[in-house]
Parts: sequence; C-alpha cells; structure tokens
Amino acid sequence: MSSMARIKGITVTLLQHVQTDTDPFGQPVYDDIPVTVDNVLIAPLTAEDLLSQTSLTGRKVSYQLAIPKGDTHTWEGAEVWFWGQRWQVVGIPTQGIDDLIPLDWNLKVEVERIE
Repeated sequence: MSSMARIKGITVTLLQHVQTDTDPFGQPVYDDIPVTVDNVLIAPLTAEDLLSQTSLTGRKVSYQLAIPKGDTHTWEGAEVWFWGQRWQVVGIPTQGIDDLIPLDWNLKVEVERIE
C-alpha cells in the first residue's frame, strides 16, 4: 500500500435552475433544485489572485472550486452551499481536457460569499 494520501474533496450542494413547467402563456417556469456534488476541492485564492480579481470585476472572490471530471451540472452563475454558507459562482468556469489532466478534476469555478 502506498504511503501517499489520496486527495479527496467534500460534498457541496448546487442549486440548479431547472425548467419545471410552462405558464398559461407558454413561457417557461423555473425552480431552483438542490443537487449534491461529491468530491469538490475547495482552495482559497492567493493574495495576488484576490487583488487582481477584485480589480477586474469589483467582486470579492474568496475560493476556487475544482469540479470532478464527468460532472454535467451548469455552474455558471449558480449558487453553491458549503461549510454552512451560501456562495455565488463568479465568471465563466474554466475547463481542461480530461485526458491531459492526471487527477480527478477538470473544471474550475470561483465563488464569492452571499451575505
């Protein structure tokens, strides 16, 4: 057995904006459906990343989340819950090519805390 520890993320709750019906005028009706996503890595942004992100967007991004390969949820603009707090995904997720990334994660999103 290897002495190297396996990296493991936590389970987060993602609110998915899903069309659940149509109104009498034929317009879509949406609900926010909570779904759990396992094995999500959470890392604080570096001081340099925090400064540049705040300068560029004016938003206070605190963490970067690494999403497991194979996840098909929509993360852009989504609300995420972890550590008993609500977070909002900021910006557009960045994705790598599965075969070129050796670990279990290939999508990154940045989040800011929702007060």
